Amino acid sequence: MKKFLTLAVLVAALAPAAASADPGHSHGEATAFGEPGDPKKPSRTIDVVMKETDDGKMLFEPISIAAKMGEQVRFVLRNEGQIDHEFMLATRVENDRHAVAMRKNPDMEHDEPNGRRVAPGKSDEITWKFSKSGEFNFACLIPGHREAGMDGTVAVK
Repeated sequence: MKKFLTLAVLVAALAPAAASADPGHSHGEATAFGEPGDPKKPSRTIDVVMKETDDGKMLFEPISIAAKMGEQVRFVLRNEGQIDHEFMLATRVENDRHAVAMRKNPDMEHDEPNGRRVAPGKSDEITWKFSKSGEFNFACLIPGHREAGMDGTVAVK
């Protein structure tokens, strides 16, 4: 009985840590939406502008992207806005889960293979290989930004 109680206490103590561990983050491994690309290999370059408008909208340009399965894309991320923005590439479900974690920790910084936080006037890039087909999501998960319009799609065929 004592062993069972000790195990139950340990499981209860570790459950919150497991539930909050890196939601939506990719650390170099293959995912449901592809895998980190190799910057030394040829790729198509897509410029993605992140910005706000005078009427309070926040947006990506472009908002939708088409890619071929197996294609490697270099995303050049340029923040032309006045505040920090993110580009997080994942499945819709993963980005939804990650958005919940961001509401709890809005200052979470990202320098992941599948996304970056970019300061105003700065740029960064990621290279991604779309090794799976489907419709995937890119979003700015800083609280309020996605809701203001920073939510796009990548269709991979």
